[in-house]
Amino acid sequence: MNKIGIIANPASGKDIRRLVSHATTIDNNEKVNIVERIVLSAEAFGVKDILIMPDTFQIGYKVLDNLNTLGELSTNLQIINMKVRGSIDDTINAAKLMEEYGVDCLVVLGGDGTSRAVAKSINKTPIISISTGTNNVYPEMLEGTVVGMAAAFVASEKFGLNNIYHRDKRIEIFKDGALVDIALVDSVISKNLFVGAKAIWDVEDMEKIIVTRAHPGTIGFSSLVGCRKIIEIEDDFGAVIDLTENKYKIIAPIAAGTIEKVHMGDTKIINLNEEYKFTSKEKGVIALDGEREISFKKGETFIFKITRKGPIRVNIKSALESAQAQGFFNI
Repeated sequence: MNKIGIIANPASGKDIRRLVSHATTIDNNEKVNIVERIVLSAEAFGVKDILIMPDTFQIGYKVLDNLNTLGELSTNLQIINMKVRGSIDDTINAAKLMEEYGVDCLVVLGGDGTSRAVAKSINKTPIISISTGTNNVYPEMLEGTVVGMAAAFVASEKFGLNNIYHRDKRIEIFKDGALVDIALVDSVISKNLFVGAKAIWDVEDMEKIIVTRAHPGTIGFSSLVGCRKIIEIEDDFGAVIDLTENKYKIIAPIAAGTIEKVHMGDTKIINLNEEYKFTSKEKGVIALDGEREISFKKGETFIFKITRKGPIRVNIKSALESAQAQGFFNI
């Protein structure tokens, strides 16, 4: 169909972790600039239709106005028709609509939480996730021009696309046999009940961390696992650590510029589709990819399962190398 979609979250990078860390800030005007570069690059490489999610900052409309004013827009750029609520539901609904509209590639601007919201709605659409949020384990720091090139290659329908994708892992959380929610990177069980700020940051309140991936070079709670064991995206397992145990003591980056000393127990491997059972001893909350989502009472039981049902992820480097090998850049 030669069509791509763009979801730019205006709320990414604005949570309370900005106040308790030294994270880089990408404001909404810069998101407009990034989207403009994606659009200009994609249209130069032949993309005919581009759909953008509407939002409270009107990122898509500003891109449309700016490029029309400059006389640089030649592709069919549309803001999709949907109700804007100013919440995570906008991302969830937009992703669902874009898959229904048959976009060949979906570009997502945000943090871990934004990509997680997209993953709740799509199944078959390849995604490229750009980091503009606070928790940036899942999305990558990518230049918009290069992203537009890769998205155009994926959407071209003229070239072989073998070996440029992978299906990501995800954590599935079940209660009473029903799927409650998902996470792409980590799920944190915490004793802190306050959910108003959404973002979680206090290590002292954390009991367990379940991860799909882990590396000491990532920023966030998955790094606590990564400082003990590296888990790659291609590994068919994840892991869980218990922070109430005192067998090991490590130092790890839990946020940008924030390094913490943490006690923990052994790193326990969770194989794909294996169930990890947790029964609460007191009230608490489960945070998914850095944000508090599921409150629980004493005695409630949850099942955590790591599967290969996450998004289909485009490997930018592999995509552009494949594009070069197949003559995509030849005129």
